[in-house]
Amino acid sequence: MEIQNPEPNQPEVSSETDQAPAEPETAAERDRLLAEKAELQDLLLRARAEFDNFRRRTERERSEYIQFAAMDLVRGLLPVLDDFERALQVKTADENYHKGVELIYNRLTDTLKKAGLEPIETAGKKFDPNLHEAISRVETEEHEDHAVLGEMQKGYNFKGKLLRPAWVQVAVKP
Repeated sequence: MEIQNPEPNQPEVSSETDQAPAEPETAAERDRLLAEKAELQDLLLRARAEFDNFRRRTERERSEYIQFAAMDLVRGLLPVLDDFERALQVKTADENYHKGVELIYNRLTDTLKKAGLEPIETAGKKFDPNLHEAISRVETEEHEDHAVLGEMQKGYNFKGKLLRPAWVQVAVKP
């Protein structure tokens, strides 16, 4: 009776003398694979960092978009606000009509302030080209140079950003 090898497709085990010439090739292959592994790990780390940066940038842009989405709407309402201010300056015979306009104006300004609209203060300030637009210059000795003398149209910031500069009259020394 003949004993058969249970796994007939297995190669015969070679002796150590057969493996000796393969050692330099194995070491070179191992070094190549280690270098490839290090390169792939570096690529993975860079890809993760790029993705994290992309995610943060996208989140920041989305947050800014949401925060300033109402900016165009508020900019469109500024002429209406100006009209209300001019209407309040006109004296009318009917006091109830004047009070009604004033109530509507106050409600509108309160709503816009809650949305982030902030008026730019000009009274007693020095001219700032980042906040003011000089409409006229008045030569005077009574006021200091570049002092704001009057406001022709209110300026506004929206959530800290300039929405519309104030139109002002500026004092200039002769």
